[in-house]
Amino acid sequence: MTNKFGGTGVALITPFLKNNNIDFDSLDKLVEFQISGGVDYLVVMGTTGEAATLSKHEKKLVIDRICEINAKRVPIVVGIGGNNTADVIQQIKEFETFNQIDGILSVAPYYNKPSQQGIFLHYQSIAAISPVPIIIYNVPGRSSVNITAETTLKIAREIDKVVAIKEASGDLEQVMNILKNKPDDFMVISGDDALTFPMVQLGAVGVISVIGNVFPKEWSDMVHFALNGENKNALALHYQFLDIIQNIFVEGNPAGIKAVMHQKNIIKNNLRLPLCPVSDNHYQKLTNFLLQLQ
Repeated sequence: MTNKFGGTGVALITPFLKNNNIDFDSLDKLVEFQISGGVDYLVVMGTTGEAATLSKHEKKLVIDRICEINAKRVPIVVGIGGNNTADVIQQIKEFETFNQIDGILSVAPYYNKPSQQGIFLHYQSIAAISPVPIIIYNVPGRSSVNITAETTLKIAREIDKVVAIKEASGDLEQVMNILKNKPDDFMVISGDDALTFPMVQLGAVGVISVIGNVFPKEWSDMVHFALNGENKNALALHYQFLDIIQNIFVEGNPAGIKAVMHQKNIIKNNLRLPLCPVSDNHYQKLTNFLLQLQ
């Protein structure tokens, strides 16, 4: 892919020690694991990274460490979003590492359920002060509000700084309406691993992935096969990983992916409350799915 946000982006988890401190040794290894696995870019401080439970200082430490280890080998996208537009603007103004990153992933304003016009004005306001491109993130299952196809297209046509949408609505009809009517240079990115193959067939440029944390090479191969029209190879990988993809979300994200990463000896199985590790029964179920892949 020639653009920075095509192919496989991985929404990195944040590893923790048993005492709840950030496990920087595991973070270093995780970044190297992703890059050596051939992922196209890294996404830092998203939902999968448990950003909601990290302090402002901790977020800076994690971002700085990832940028240091990455050393500009692959693009980096940082999650900066919220349901208070003024606060998001302030976060962007105070961000000190723009020379090390390539874009912002900004989730739809959650909880206070803005109108579609409010959503448009929110992104217009943060785009006006952002020094880097913005990817909007539509995830109504978490934000409680859907960015409609009409609003996405209005943003795509009228806000130059917004270059893409991470679409995690699960509504392929909505995705098709965006893909059919969007400007040529506006990108649609899958926000759902299980729907990545069909979305690429419809015209999406790739995925921001959760499963890529533990299978960076295999999932990158699937995405690149699909993008290159090697559909038989892509479909085989898609179905090979479908069961484990569906089951890592059963008891919440990133609890499921952290359990699988623990089984693979990549990280320790620690999360910050209110999130907690998956149940013993589900851990064993994920173990069984993992064994089927080996």
